[in-house]
Amino acid sequence: MKVKVKDNCFMKTDFETLKELHQHYAVHNKCKLKESATQPVYEIDPPSSGILFIGEAPGRNEDLQGRPFVGAAGKFLDELLQIIGLTREEVYVTNIVKYKPPNNRDPSDEEKKACRVWLNSELLFVNPKVIVTLGRHALARFVPSTNISTEHGQSFTHSTGISVFAMYHPAAALYNPNLKDTMKEDFLKLKEFLKTVDKKIKKDKEKKEEINEILKM
Repeated sequence: MKVKVKDNCFMKTDFETLKELHQHYAVHNKCKLKESATQPVYEIDPPSSGILFIGEAPGRNEDLQGRPFVGAAGKFLDELLQIIGLTREEVYVTNIVKYKPPNNRDPSDEEKKACRVWLNSELLFVNPKVIVTLGRHALARFVPSTNISTEHGQSFTHSTGISVFAMYHPAAALYNPNLKDTMKEDFLKLKEFLKTVDKKIKKDKEKKEEINEILKM
């Protein structure tokens, strides 16, 4: 099945697995970064926690291995996850664009646009309860007109109703060690925020069940 989305693009949605989804869009995309990148970078296992982390673009190690956040920034992300009692296997990690930009530069607006349908299809399949944005590019994708330096450690609600939590990118803390403590504090805030999300989901589920019971009367 295909769904018409923004800019008259069509998004295929009838995938049985994430691997199938990524293999489809690795062929059917117009991102020019694939001309210089080694391969697309993505995960193939849905998260048991319902938590999705999203950065801006793959780096050198990711480009070589085909998996997101496997370099130094990924190792720091693993440390941060341990602080709140999670592992990489329990969360889903992805990027705004699926190919490494040359010289590790920021992805352009055109490149982000070219991967937009791919990302949207990915989000639809994963159906996360929380999207944790890593860095300014990811934050701007879901919460426009915001500034990561002032909005980090805060939560937002996307127009779809999905909760969004803003974080610095782990790579930023590698370049500026002063941000390491800030990120650790923000992850503790995330831990508390996740508790409120779980309570809301439980409450909404109970309300839906209550409505269903009433409709049976």
